[in-house]
Amino acid sequence: MAALSGLRATRRVMARAAAGTLAGAALGRKALGAGAGRLVEAPPKPLPEFSFTDAEGKPHTVTDFAGKGLLINLWATWCPPCVAEMPALDRAQAALAGEGVVILALSSDRGGKAMVEPFYRDKAIRQLGLWLDPRGAASRALGVRGLPTTLVVDRQGRERARVEGDQPWDSPTMLAEIRRLVGPPAASPSDQEKT
Repeated sequence: MAALSGLRATRRVMARAAAGTLAGAALGRKALGAGAGRLVEAPPKPLPEFSFTDAEGKPHTVTDFAGKGLLINLWATWCPPCVAEMPALDRAQAALAGEGVVILALSSDRGGKAMVEPFYRDKAIRQLGLWLDPRGAASRALGVRGLPTTLVVDRQGRERARVEGDQPWDSPTMLAEIRRLVGPPAASPSDQEKT
């Protein structure tokens, strides 16, 4: 009975994700600040608990990334707006990695690694880690209405902003917003000695 209940919940999340994806596809790409699909900042709030896995099936939580700025991107290979933004997310990860910002692109594909790994290879995605959420735990915990949805999380582990729909993540304006929202990296001991 519990398995059936879980299946129903997963189907509801997937139906909401598909509806959001269709709405996002109908709207198309919107420029930053142009209405629907806009990065919406909110007062900082702690993230709920949820887990996801890496490519090897090892479980992780956001606490594994303590002190890092995060972009949590919820996506799937079957979602056209998700596919459209993946190269920009990959370039953004390359631009932000040295600043202690990690993009957690959590795939909700039921096929898991078998679906995502060939997708990354075909789309030349090289900077993003392979993170999996095939049961939709993150989407449910975060109250996601559709795919793609991305949250900006500061270095204290608090949600600072979110956006529904694909975005130009590697644009100078968006990179500046991400840096502002996650905050500066903590000074290392060697940096403190220099001052």
